[in-house]
Amino acid sequence: MGLFKKNIVTKTYDKENKKPVIKASICNGEQVAGFKNIHTGKIDEVMLIKNQADLDVFKKMYGIDGEIEKDY
Repeated sequence: MGLFKKNIVTKTYDKENKKPVIKASICNGEQVAGFKNIHTGKIDEVMLIKNQADLDVFKKMYGIDGEIEKDY
């Protein structure tokens, strides 16, 4: 029962050159949310995703609707 709720600050990203992705490890199942440069393929990692709540926070933080592509 939390009395203090953590405020989520909305951030922006370069929507023309980057797309949100989940980088998933085949070996250990670790997932990291971030943004993939559509020109170079480089992924900027933003946060570790341990459960659905973490993914929801990431999506809300950047105003992302819908599914996020997984990158292996």
